[in-house]
Amino acid sequence: MLALAGCVSRTGGPVAESSSPATETETSTSGTDETVVDDDGCEFVGKPDEDAPVGLPPTEPLGGDRVLLSTSSGEIGLQLTPDETPCTVRSFLHLVSEGFFDGTECHRLTASAGLKVLQCGDPSGDGTGGPGYTIPDELPTDLADAPTGQGTKVYPRGVLAMANAGPETGGSQFFMVYGDSTLPPDYTVFGGVDGTGLATLDAIAARGLTPTLGPEDGTPTTPVEIESAATA
Repeated sequence: MLALAGCVSRTGGPVAESSSPATETETSTSGTDETVVDDDGCEFVGKPDEDAPVGLPPTEPLGGDRVLLSTSSGEIGLQLTPDETPCTVRSFLHLVSEGFFDGTECHRLTASAGLKVLQCGDPSGDGTGGPGYTIPDELPTDLADAPTGQGTKVYPRGVLAMANAGPETGGSQFFMVYGDSTLPPDYTVFGGVDGTGLATLDAIAARGLTPTLGPEDGTPTTPVEIESAATA
């Protein structure tokens, strides 16, 4: 779900729907048209045409700012930023607490000069899935300008960000940057990857990818499954 222009597509991250790191386009039934506004003023909007298997996030904070992803390729520790991005972190912790990410595959790996990310968080495994609701954007304002200009920014190595399919469409798909990447400032940065996690990402990237969206954009050659996600 990275929807970066020319990087991810589908839903969830820095890629245009089909070539940016995050785009998503969930489709299902039995959804909800409910809207929840929490204590931080975060508005979570249910999608009536999609399943919401875990419901909308609670109105009270769940607490915690660290999550450990135990994957088939090793552990990835995530440090979250609840003070800077309360809505995104609230939703992410809600999904973690409900076991939403457990048993899901990281469906996208990119390896171009300007985009090096691993994208995860889609229960469908193909870049079209999500939690059945959307979360508000909390876009970064402090990223450095990219050398290429044109309004793009540098998402540095170690960044954790949300994928999306356009404004206010984020859900569950997220991407982790293992090498400095150039993207529009359209993706919420809600934390970072720790040193051990970066080593795991490097190992995943080193094993290569199977091209599906382009010569340097596809699926990890060795499947990467999030076996469990838990607060740490």
